[in-house]
Amino acid sequence: MLRPRPLRIAMVAPPYYSVPPQGYGGVESVVAGLVDRLVAHGHHVTLFAAGTRGTAAQDFVRTWETPPTDQLTLALPEVVHAARVEALLREHTVDLVHDHTLAGPLTADARTAPTVVTVHGAMDDLAGLYRPLGHAVSLVAVSNAQRARAPDLNWVATVHNGIDVDSFPYRAEKDDYVLFLGRFHPQKAPHLAVEAARRAGVRIILAGKCSEEVEHDYYRDRLAPLLGPDAVEVGVAGQALKRRLLAGARCLVFPIRWEEPFGLVMVEAMACGTPVVALARGAAPEVVEQGRTGFVVDRPEQLAGAIRDCAALDAADCRRYASRRFGLDTMEAGYESAYRRVLARARTGPSTSSRSPHTTTATTV
Repeated sequence: MLRPRPLRIAMVAPPYYSVPPQGYGGVESVVAGLVDRLVAHGHHVTLFAAGTRGTAAQDFVRTWETPPTDQLTLALPEVVHAARVEALLREHTVDLVHDHTLAGPLTADARTAPTVVTVHGAMDDLAGLYRPLGHAVSLVAVSNAQRARAPDLNWVATVHNGIDVDSFPYRAEKDDYVLFLGRFHPQKAPHLAVEAARRAGVRIILAGKCSEEVEHDYYRDRLAPLLGPDAVEVGVAGQALKRRLLAGARCLVFPIRWEEPFGLVMVEAMACGTPVVALARGAAPEVVEQGRTGFVVDRPEQLAGAIRDCAALDAADCRRYASRRFGLDTMEAGYESAYRRVLARARTGPSTSSRSPHTTTATTV
């Protein structure tokens, strides 16, 4: 059986961090891993992103010399990025555009190639953006939980986020602490992690981003008063420190208070052989295998008991589970299937003539 021909894919990353990111940047980590695996499987990828070349993409098109990280909460960089990408796309030969941004899909109907959009945010906020776009964009959910919150949208697949499991160190023997890793934000609720760790009688280390106003306010009012010798905050963890902390922790505490669409840090923890203790919101019940790779509980007061129960779990089970369900090859296969499904629809649909590939080329950096 002949293998389908390789695809020419324009991959559009958000502008606020480099790809891959140096520290915080879950979407950018996913994009970097996907690009590398697509190239390894023979596809031609043109990556549109900020900063410097950092992936195996054959072509890299820089939209910002320096990622506008300090403007993360502002809309203008996203809009400027979308405008630059749209102009540059006209100069490239692609079969399909895979867009990971918010503003980019607004121009999808004018593109000559079909657009696949990975929805990285919560549907409570984003359904109002995608619903008016109709079939101009083909949506990919990162979890079934996310997709179920707006089932009427033009979904073409659910593809779980993936990681390079081999890049995360595995440790069977753990140190005497639990870990919170994420944003210092009310939605992430690290104060609940501190309270649970204290009830469980174990030290907690907290690593997280604190750059937005809401994060500063939350840190000052809710988190800082709880810190002490048994609850130590270490700031933003870069890639090396993140891996070291995840590998050494008894468990990751993930006490989310919102409908988290995925939660990549849970997979990263399990890849290190570290179980996850989470509240049952968003995709947490979908990502964690209950009683094998962690515990998902309904109420904050149940977190402490779950932390203690993690001592009975097998670190090797966590690693194997992460490799099988959330490896990069699994993610790549899911996206390649979605791409070919969208392209088949474009060829047979009424707008086939407006969905042919671009035929001009441009110099890339």
